[in-house]
Amino acid sequence: MQLNHMPKPTVERFQKNAQDYFRKWGYLRVLGSLDGKHIRIKCPPNPGSMFYNYKHFFSIVLMAVADANYKFVMIDVGAYGKDSDGGVFANTLFYKDLESGKTILPSESTLPNSTLKAPYVFLGDEAFPLRTYLMRPFPAKQVLGNSE
Repeated sequence: MQLNHMPKPTVERFQKNAQDYFRKWGYLRVLGSLDGKHIRIKCPPNPGSMFYNYKHFFSIVLMAVADANYKFVMIDVGAYGKDSDGGVFANTLFYKDLESGKTILPSESTLPNSTLKAPYVFLGDEAFPLRTYLMRPFPAKQVLGNSE
C-alpha cells in the first residue's frame, strides 16, 4: 500500500515538490514542510508519563513531511506524546536516511540572478534542529531579545 500511495522519495519527486512550492508559495528550494501532531489517545493502563504531553493530555505523535499540495511525503506515527518534535524526528527512519545519505536530495545549485549556490531544504519550526537540509526560524526569544 505504501508504495502505491506514498512512493519512496526520489530526486525527481523532490525537484517537482520544489517547483510546486515556488509556483504556489514563492519559496525557492523547498522540498516539504515538517511538523509533528499530537493524536489524542485513551489513557493506556499503567502509562507512567510516557504518553502524557505538554498540552496535558495523553497522545502519540504523528511526524510528517507534506509537499506543496498538502500530500504526505513521509509519515512516522506512534512516538510517545512526551517526546519533543525534534526528538521524534531524530528517531525516524527518514531522519536517519537523510543523515546517512541514503535519501538522496537534489544537489545544491545557483540561485536565480546570483552566483551563490544554495541547498534544497525542508521547512520546520523551532522544535527541529538546524541542518543543511532543514531550515527553521530564529528562536523567538533570540529575535525578541535583540529588538528590545
